[in-house]
Amino acid sequence: MDHLRELSQSYDVQDLSEFESDRLHVLLADWQLLADISCADLVLWLPLRDGRFVAAAQCRPATGQTLHLDDVVGKHAAPKRNQMLHEALTNGVELRPSSPRWAGTYSIWDTYTPVIIMGRAVAVVSREMGSDVAGVTGPAKQWGQKAADLICQMMTRGQYPFEVAPTVGQRGAPRVSDGVMLLDAEGRIVEISPNAISCLRRLGLPKELQGCLLAEKVTKLVCEDHQCVDETLAVVVMGRAAWMTEVETRAGAITLRALPLLNGSERAGAILVCRDVSEMRRREREMMTKDATIREIHHRVKNNLQTVQALLRIQMRRSSSDEVADALCEAERRVGTIAKVHDVLSQTIDETVNFDDLARDVLQKAASMASAQGEASVSLQGSFGQIGADAASALAVVLSELVTNSVEHGFAGGSGRVEVVACRDGDTLTVTVRDFGKGIGAGGDVNGLGTKIVQTLVRGELGGTIDWQNHPEGGTIVTLVANLV
Repeated sequence: MDHLRELSQSYDVQDLSEFESDRLHVLLADWQLLADISCADLVLWLPLRDGRFVAAAQCRPATGQTLHLDDVVGKHAAPKRNQMLHEALTNGVELRPSSPRWAGTYSIWDTYTPVIIMGRAVAVVSREMGSDVAGVTGPAKQWGQKAADLICQMMTRGQYPFEVAPTVGQRGAPRVSDGVMLLDAEGRIVEISPNAISCLRRLGLPKELQGCLLAEKVTKLVCEDHQCVDETLAVVVMGRAAWMTEVETRAGAITLRALPLLNGSERAGAILVCRDVSEMRRREREMMTKDATIREIHHRVKNNLQTVQALLRIQMRRSSSDEVADALCEAERRVGTIAKVHDVLSQTIDETVNFDDLARDVLQKAASMASAQGEASVSLQGSFGQIGADAASALAVVLSELVTNSVEHGFAGGSGRVEVVACRDGDTLTVTVRDFGKGIGAGGDVNGLGTKIVQTLVRGELGGTIDWQNHPEGGTIVTLVANLV
């Protein structure tokens, strides 16, 4: 259940349609920019059926000091504020009290902005700032608050939040504290913060940027650097679309996000926030190189193991001793099992594998090679899940050995059926392997080389236990418990 819907049920909030609730969530996902640009606390108020208002969400500015040390969500508005909220919601216009209100020893200036969705006022956003902030007359504060005023006016006309906006959680998304610019309607820089100057200089742009056409400067720089020009670049750097783009040159990389400002139906300019992501992208490239290197290593290991397999097969065919040939055949199967794991790892960027598909392949091949005089089948139930590279290699060899032992000793190399059941509980994996053969006491062998290999791998690589027992209904059941930390 979403936050607003849960709050509505708890506080008997006036009805919100699903579309209105979704639009309010879009507003909450993106209103940090409004709080930061105005250096003000924001509170979203929802009307109750009894005429009161409840605080549904709040946002503190990252560019200034908050006025709310405690969480106000779930609290009701005081009578005087409730009257202002009701008036703003009913009339659908922004209200600014003529005098500040007092909260203890300090005064607060409030602005009440109705949130209009499809022509209906559904909530009110209060913008709250201390008198020390509201009275500041510096250029940076002035243009920031003027831009915030335009955004709030857009909210009263149903033009904000935007219908289409970039994903807020996108990696490298810029914030006001990272760098902010104000563009005019033509895309020229009117105001720019020091952090934004540093971001643009990182790309190779000059220090003196105020008054220049940003799109022209950036496009020229990217073309001179022989980099690809993203199709969204022009509309973002001119402030014409509420979207995000990334600009990268040999010198560095920055992300840019535009927030168009509208004065009625006319464009009044745009707010552009930027962030230097040069170091982030460098680390990502290093990780990609590392992942590619690891995949290449697995690929080469697989090729080398397949070469060893081929050499063992050649040696097996030239051997005049049946005992030596059988030993070489067993060695070839074990090497092939490990090679299969590395083949799967060479095709993924993770050091883990989905072991279910791998297990089916390994088990079928083991049963096929062991059933020299008949046809043995293997059924797999349950799921192994994702398993790390080291554990996957050991587990594949163990399962191959267990199925081979079941077919060779339980069925004497003839026909039969083997059931494998996997049960995963967090890092604990329990696997049972049951055959319907002769059982341990009737010719079964738990002291051979394959059994010793299994015990060594289970206790060493898998950090678990293994147990062989005769099944009451006939055959053998092997229980393996592995710790996949």
